[in-house]
Amino acid sequence: MNLVIRILFILAGFVAALFVARDTLNFDIMQMFVVVLLVTGLLMVGALWSVWRRQA
Repeated sequence: MNLVIRILFILAGFVAALFVARDTLNFDIMQMFVVVLLVTGLLMVGALWSVWRRQA
């Protein structure tokens, strides 16, 4: 679980760095926002996958 969270934070750091400089005060807030979006997206993909597999 720790590995998955680290990978998500690394990806979120890259994405947040596209929008906010790393040395600003709100970089951590933007990184957390991106992590929440990534987790939500992964959960949606998983839910849609199970619905799609059930229909097939």
